[in-house]
Amino acid sequence: MTVTPYKTSADSKKSQVAGMFNNIAPKYDFLNHLLSLGIDKIWRKRAIKLLKSLSQPVVLDVATGTGDLAIEAHKRLSCRVVGVDISVEMLKVAEEKIAKKGLGEWLSVQEGDSENLPFEEGVFDAVTVAFGVRNFENLGKGLSEMMRVLKPDGKMVVLEFSVPRMFPFKQLYLFYFNYILPFLGGVISKDREAYTYLPESVLRFPDGEMFDQELVKAGMKPLKRNKQLFGVATIYFAEKPMQ
Repeated sequence: MTVTPYKTSADSKKSQVAGMFNNIAPKYDFLNHLLSLGIDKIWRKRAIKLLKSLSQPVVLDVATGTGDLAIEAHKRLSCRVVGVDISVEMLKVAEEKIAKKGLGEWLSVQEGDSENLPFEEGVFDAVTVAFGVRNFENLGKGLSEMMRVLKPDGKMVVLEFSVPRMFPFKQLYLFYFNYILPFLGGVISKDREAYTYLPESVLRFPDGEMFDQELVKAGMKPLKRNKQLFGVATIYFAEKPMQ
């Protein structure tokens, strides 16, 4: 069964996810950095570092949210980045950041569906997504779309939560994820269901080798899989074959 944010809603997962992020957009960045103790910033830097061999690439950041990964990509690669997201409120926050940093010439964001990207085939050197693929209504379709808009030999970087396997870190992590995080997130964001959905969506997500298999199904070639903090998150690195 598909994991959705609002159990009593009959809306599609895509619609619910858009509504959820619209609801929590004003507090999203604050909660992200608070609940991860700021470690998410380090993970984003490591994700973008995998693209350092690319020379002035044009990058698509899918599920860009408030634009943190897109901004990091420009900062590290001096490149042009286009961000897409289904949440208009999250995009408003991203636009404010871009304007404040004076990056409008390099970064742009627009409303867009990961499963029906509004771009022609083979136009980007790299596609990135941070903490977004588990929110796709159809994971395979979303990955296939990301592959489609990549140039041959283009690179894909996916940063996503995963579940630690090591005792006792796994048990501590699950306690924090299932009890502390939903409570704090719910109190601060005023949307407890959003932060109940977070651990549920992570636990149901096909991480590790299973995600590599999803990449292969979408036509990608997995290159690296780097666990972060004992497996709390994983960075997946893949490329689109030349043929």
